[in-house]
Amino acid sequence: MLHLPRLTSLAFTVALVAGAPLVHAAEPAPAKPAAPAPAATVTTKDPLPLDELRTFAEVMDRIKAAYVEPVDDKTLLENAIKGMLSNLDPHSAYLGPEDFAELQESTSGEFGGLGIEVGVEDGFVKVVSPIDDTPASRAGIQAGDLIVKINGQPTRGASMNEAVDRMRGKVGEKITLTLVRDGGNPFDVTLARAIIQVKSVKAQMLEDGYGYLRITQFQVKTGDEVAKALAQLKKQNGNKKLNGLVMDLRNNPGGVLQAAVQTADNFLTSGLIVYTKGRLPNSELRFNADPVDQSEGVPLVVLINGGSASASEIVAGALQDQKRAILMGTDSFGKGSVQTVLPLTNDRALKLTTALYFTPNGRSIQAQGITPDVEVRQAKVTAESDSENFKEADLQGHLGNGNGGADRPTRNAAPGTSKKARPQDDDFQLSQALSLLKGLKVTRGGN
Repeated sequence: MLHLPRLTSLAFTVALVAGAPLVHAAEPAPAKPAAPAPAATVTTKDPLPLDELRTFAEVMDRIKAAYVEPVDDKTLLENAIKGMLSNLDPHSAYLGPEDFAELQESTSGEFGGLGIEVGVEDGFVKVVSPIDDTPASRAGIQAGDLIVKINGQPTRGASMNEAVDRMRGKVGEKITLTLVRDGGNPFDVTLARAIIQVKSVKAQMLEDGYGYLRITQFQVKTGDEVAKALAQLKKQNGNKKLNGLVMDLRNNPGGVLQAAVQTADNFLTSGLIVYTKGRLPNSELRFNADPVDQSEGVPLVVLINGGSASASEIVAGALQDQKRAILMGTDSFGKGSVQTVLPLTNDRALKLTTALYFTPNGRSIQAQGITPDVEVRQAKVTAESDSENFKEADLQGHLGNGNGGADRPTRNAAPGTSKKARPQDDDFQLSQALSLLKGLKVTRGGN
């Protein structure tokens, strides 16, 4: 959704995350708040506790004098800051240079790299997939290739994160990968790092008339990507309105608040999306939908599970409260707090919990989560062979259909052919979501 002017201006950057990747928001766009938010003021009502400060200074002196190895003041003070924040709640943190850079990178979806999705298999770094139109894809790197060396250094035994860190770096710098393909001899590929743009939205058709929208994380551009994906699905459907759409938010850890608002707004024409409450005046925000509906009111099922957190829960909660979608899956994670990134210097920041958010109906999902409308637990899907062996239409000399319809004999696949795999074939929850959409089409008479 391209309509940003409804976002209330903040002096900070806002983030919504759960669990591992550190995620923060880009600068919020100007907004249309219900009332102008007064500037944040911080007052100290109580004097500093001098006894505790003396204890703190004494502890530092004792550590410096008696610890088994020398420790400098900078290290001790940084550790003290980290401890101060980590004991507030699980999501507040001190961000040093590396963490701050990772946070900025994860929400922008851009980094200097090669464009390879990798994993680890039997101790080797393996290419899962090259990303289209990146140095890796242009150099001919293929899924399944083993990366045995990076700039001459062996990768065996290295973790995936270590390998990724070694492949990322300054844009334009060259790097040499030593690859093994299909058990053959090692060969070198030299390529230059470039800006890699990671898309957080993937879309495809499940069947004629039914689309699938997967959101892996809420980055700065996710709302716009969702709008483009909806247009892409309509085009793939012959420029006709879809019969139904599945939005997959499973295992989506959250991300940028504004991106969650934009994503929900792509499916709504009016009403509240989410609001936040905190101690600071400018943490009191309300986000409303605008009249433009990019989805054209398509019947919608949203998949959630225990890995759907924060920004994912905002989207799911808004669509559920507004009766815009049917939620299917299992209870979500239950992270209902907002983190604000407060820069300290050029390369350090605080990630501080500053507010709680609430769904349109006033639900706080903190430590409770979103309960789906239809509970469906994931199950392993095993295809069974078709048991039909013979039909009337297979009998020699059978009578024709009295209404002139064509015969329907047993359909046996030609030798050596197999049906193309579809996402719903081995994903029980997704297959149930698709079945629900088909049922809605039948019961609503195709509308």
